[in-house]
Amino acid sequence: MEISGPRGTHDILPDESSLWYYIETNLRQMAELYGYSEVRLPIFEHTELFERGVGDSTDIVQKEMYTFEDRGKRSLTLRPEGTASCARAFIEHKVYNQAQPTKWYYIGPMFRYDRPQAGRYRQFHQFGVEAFGSQDPNVDAEVIAILVRIVEKLGIKNAELHLNTVGCPDCRPLYRERLLQYLTPFAGELCNDCQQRLNKNPLRVLDCKTTHCREVVKDHPTLHSYLCERCGQHFEQVKSMLSSYKVDFVLDSQLVRGLDYYTRTAFELLIPDLGAQAAVGGGGRYDGLIEECGGPPTPGIGFAMGLERLLLAARKQASQAWKISPVMEVFVAVADKEYDRDACLLLDRIRQAGIKADKDYLDRSLKAQMKYAGKNEARLVVVIGEDEIKNDCYILRDMKAKEQQDVPSSQIIDRIKSILVTS
Repeated sequence: MEISGPRGTHDILPDESSLWYYIETNLRQMAELYGYSEVRLPIFEHTELFERGVGDSTDIVQKEMYTFEDRGKRSLTLRPEGTASCARAFIEHKVYNQAQPTKWYYIGPMFRYDRPQAGRYRQFHQFGVEAFGSQDPNVDAEVIAILVRIVEKLGIKNAELHLNTVGCPDCRPLYRERLLQYLTPFAGELCNDCQQRLNKNPLRVLDCKTTHCREVVKDHPTLHSYLCERCGQHFEQVKSMLSSYKVDFVLDSQLVRGLDYYTRTAFELLIPDLGAQAAVGGGGRYDGLIEECGGPPTPGIGFAMGLERLLLAARKQASQAWKISPVMEVFVAVADKEYDRDACLLLDRIRQAGIKADKDYLDRSLKAQMKYAGKNEARLVVVIGEDEIKNDCYILRDMKAKEQQDVPSSQIIDRIKSILVTS
């Protein structure tokens, strides 16, 4: 019986992994351009971290986590998101004692028991940035700008930045009370999840994606009318700086994000081409998270974006102008099996020079070797035969220009480099 991969997982084969590598390289470069350093975190954590950090009323904690007991009867969870893990690492290693702000980024797999569909998997990959230690609204604008610039750099068009503020513990209680008064008469019309959210965290009702619930709350009172002075000023400065950056945004009063730790700024980047899975990335400010996880009061803000959705968006828009480096730059072909050792030694010289190269290992004919090199998009082919060994001179064929030349053995590496540099 054939064994297939678990539902909600997918294999990334070499034809596709080159695109992933290209995206990940651009993500790292963009983060480092803004002063962020990479942090690598465990794939599983103590379950309590996500219960306290993400919030026990969230869908993630209530329905989507992969939780298990180890042999020591400790409850562990495969990480469903990266921010709580970053907060734990920040506290555990006392990074708060270092010069602030702390600016981190991460890339890696996350796990949620969700209904698989295009762009949504149970094991999926996220890129995220986190900035700890500053309440400056300019940091909010910087973090949002990174998200937008990434999509721009990858050539993905028609992205929409949605922006909102969810207030702070000072101003949100009054709004929560007012929202609850508004929603209570409609309680029977809400979906089962929203009926449970109503008393635990009524703001989460605004985040529901079901059509009927969105219709029910369309005339809800907005939080902007209840913001305290500090939150109001903070939001105005974020919007002002984004405008200065020429980053367009849509004010979205229903955007509250699905996690309990958000305060003040909340944002989401949508690509309408993706339909139901339009949200490619999003995040917000979480000034109480570090303290909630056991650390000193420390403000923070960050975002995460799904790499599967990013790749899906690029494909939907046929954005294949990406410069993907070929797996093979040079192919060494032999006219006869007896020159195989010479080919291996030349291959080693080429690789030692930092050039991607390969040869035949299936005893193909010279013609078949040339065809194989073409299929693998090798730019150059070096041919070794009796005359080449006798004269210490190789045939170098440029597959793109469809030209070939005789090159002395001592000059072959330099000639290969000169052609590849100008290609």
